[in-house]
Amino acid sequence: MKVVIAGGSGSLGRRVAADLAARGDEVVVLTRTPSGATPYREVAWDGRTVGAWAGELAGAAVINVCGDLVDRRPTAANIELLTRSRVEPTRALVDAAWGLDVAPAVWIQMSTLAIYGDAGEAILTESAAPADGPPQMAGVARDWEAAASAVIVKRKIVLRTGIVLDPGTPAFSRLQGIVKWGLGGRIGTGRQWTSWVHVADFVALIRHCIDRPTMAGVVHATSPCPVPNAQLMAAFRRALRRPLAPPTPAFLVHAGAVLLRTDPALALTGRRAVPAKLLGDGFQFLHPHIEEALDDLLSPAHPGANH
Repeated sequence: MKVVIAGGSGSLGRRVAADLAARGDEVVVLTRTPSGATPYREVAWDGRTVGAWAGELAGAAVINVCGDLVDRRPTAANIELLTRSRVEPTRALVDAAWGLDVAPAVWIQMSTLAIYGDAGEAILTESAAPADGPPQMAGVARDWEAAASAVIVKRKIVLRTGIVLDPGTPAFSRLQGIVKWGLGGRIGTGRQWTSWVHVADFVALIRHCIDRPTMAGVVHATSPCPVPNAQLMAAFRRALRRPLAPPTPAFLVHAGAVLLRTDPALALTGRRAVPAKLLGDGFQFLHPHIEEALDDLLSPAHPGANH
């Protein structure tokens, strides 16, 4: 079918586009800067206003993965930037859908499991309630989802996503780097939960959501086996063949976050989310366990792997 990807020039967007094109879908990428260098048809838009691009959405599957990277300091200016970079394109897409004679067939709205804030030991399914904060996590996510709430579409999926593990992406490179630098011990208490998903499973579940009419509403895009931070770091050490490393106390995480211009909450908070809807709909994960997933991602044969 025809698939329109907004944000298709980002790392996840490129992975999804390549996967869908490989199975024969017609892929259209909405981009602010068409390059002509991709194998897909690129259509210019400004990410803010409805334009000639709007007709591309008619009868199509729409995948909205727009948004700046969250790996930045939690300042008021950055929170505003993260919110605007998600809300403005989403509103433009929603307005475009309202003006069509034929509604999009399915709408996959990217979101994040960070909407649950710091959830402790609670096991989160799709019925869990979003948290009130912190602003750079739950606050941004709530505004992002709200911007798509009024869309006219036959079927809508809100994809609350864990950390997508993919070599060469910022999140993966950050984890890989700190382990190589000898800082691969637990972070803080090490008890904070990490919800994650192998990139191959991520693109596969996108296909599943497009193809299965039973998939609608909030869907967790995450492995069925979340892990505490201590287990995550141990798995990275084992996969990278690094020795046991000392823990990194929370105060050092806060100090290091200033130097690295990142948000310490990304390392010190966690969510124990499970993909109840995907499992209930028969989706089978290729890489459900962190140790095996990292073996695959860090093998020399994997595209982007860098030891």
